Amino acid sequence: MITKTKIPTYDKIHLRFKLNGRYYDTEDLKEVAYSFIKEGEPFEKTLGDFLQLWLDAKDYIEVRTSGSVGEPKWIKIKKQAMVNSAIATGNAFKLKPGDRVLHCLPSNFISGRMMLVRAMILGLELDVVPPKATPVFDLDKTYDFGAMIPLQVENILPQISHFKTLIIGGAAVSEPLLKAISKVKTKCYATYGMTETVSHIAIKALNGTKASAVYKALPKVKLTQNNEGCLIINAPHLLEAPLQTNDVVKMHSDTEFELLGRIDNVINSGGLKLFPEQIENQLATKLQDRFFIASESNDSLGEQLVLVVEGDEKVIDTSVFQDLKKNEVPKQIYFVKDFIETPNRKIQRKKTMDLLKNGKSIS
Repeated sequence: MITKTKIPTYDKIHLRFKLNGRYYDTEDLKEVAYSFIKEGEPFEKTLGDFLQLWLDAKDYIEVRTSGSVGEPKWIKIKKQAMVNSAIATGNAFKLKPGDRVLHCLPSNFISGRMMLVRAMILGLELDVVPPKATPVFDLDKTYDFGAMIPLQVENILPQISHFKTLIIGGAAVSEPLLKAISKVKTKCYATYGMTETVSHIAIKALNGTKASAVYKALPKVKLTQNNEGCLIINAPHLLEAPLQTNDVVKMHSDTEFELLGRIDNVINSGGLKLFPEQIENQLATKLQDRFFIASESNDSLGEQLVLVVEGDEKVIDTSVFQDLKKNEVPKQIYFVKDFIETPNRKIQRKKTMDLLKNGKSIS
């Protein structure tokens, strides 16, 4: 781990850093970046683009946000903030020089970029593989650390023992996946964060004796709420000013919280505030197709709950709703052939709902 007295700067590459089995210093990495861009596979070109940005003379990188706290936009992130984030992750998971890690995420998003920064700053041995839904990696190796989206974890469950620790982010972890990882020795954690916070600022254990519904902030991160219950993040080592999110939370302390749902998804039906994400969690094991809970206007209720399912129209047995409270049961079921997604496969609920205005398919 790195102590307060040994904080590295972004212009230094750790002597123990390895990329695909080889040591590289700064000058070597510039050549690698050029080679990736000119001759590499698409995922290598993206990695090369980021390396060139990291190794240039600027002290910041411009990145496009995912839209987690507003409309997507270009922002500047200080390279030293990325170093500080890497150190926080390294300390949280006790990563040390020489540890072996797998990079299987796209390098044009903050999650993938931070895997590379962690390796360069902490002196990790990084294996880079194509960011596929089912990552293909060396089954003769055991990795100390990896980061994946839930879909990737689902697809590598037979090989998950090759990882000592996995962080899982980018989307909610489903109940079936939670049940599956409860039986494995790999330590699995959900992460909370966004582009603006330079990757995750809080984690929670998903399996083992420490499994919890409560996120715990990493050191130096303090949390508050606004009047609507939305989380406000204060992290001077990462952010120039406190960041207000759109996530409604239940606070347990100034460093611990439960995630209830996004304020822009909250449904006010008959005077009751309903969180779609909580209802979705209860339905996760009962519906085979992808789905989400949304709302539409209703004269008497103001808004009424609806279930939106991806795929062709079919009959859905009402027994799947038997464990829901009366006001949580969808009043209508709609089908959409294909959900609209962000580049990293997050469902765009509002845009998908707009599809229903042009020829609804109703159960």
